[in-house]
Amino acid sequence: MNNRSNTSDAILACARKLIVSGGYNGFSYADIAEVVGIRKPSIHHHFPTKVDLVTALLADYRREAEAGFEKLAAAIADPFDQLHAYIQYWSSCITDASAPFCVCAMLASELPALPGEVALAVRAHFRFLSAWVTSVLERGVQQGTISLQYPARVEAEAFMATVHGAMLSARAYGDADVFAAILQPLLERMAVKR
Repeated sequence: MNNRSNTSDAILACARKLIVSGGYNGFSYADIAEVVGIRKPSIHHHFPTKVDLVTALLADYRREAEAGFEKLAAAIADPFDQLHAYIQYWSSCITDASAPFCVCAMLASELPALPGEVALAVRAHFRFLSAWVTSVLERGVQQGTISLQYPARVEAEAFMATVHGAMLSARAYGDADVFAAILQPLLERMAVKR
């Protein structure tokens, strides 16, 4: 449940967009103040430091992912179809530019330079995502809808790396279709021929 003010939410939304476009060091409170239309002291009132702001953002991001995976599991029973829907989600976000890059993937590229608390939150998100993908793959193997060449944990890491790498390629080429083109062969390789 969100007990924050509309201003806090606007600050977080702005920070999220700025991180996706330029990373942790690519924005300042002055940038947020200009976009949101408030003064810097107001931002400091809600989030005393940039670390506080970004860790709050990452906590929200994690809660959104957890809720999204729960909703996905409730709507789609087949594990293979869950992976496909996950890829479709990102494909749509990249195509309509609503979320053209994973916040945690962007921050992971800066990990050596991130403050400790932010780095811990990014690593925690990756562990969470890896556990989810691993569990989906394991269920898919058990149900006979997914075929793996390596242990589910290894395949989950390869899946995540491919998804994040495809985001990077789509950004580099300026072509949202690149994302789907990269992920389609991965899904085809994992699918049990029905």
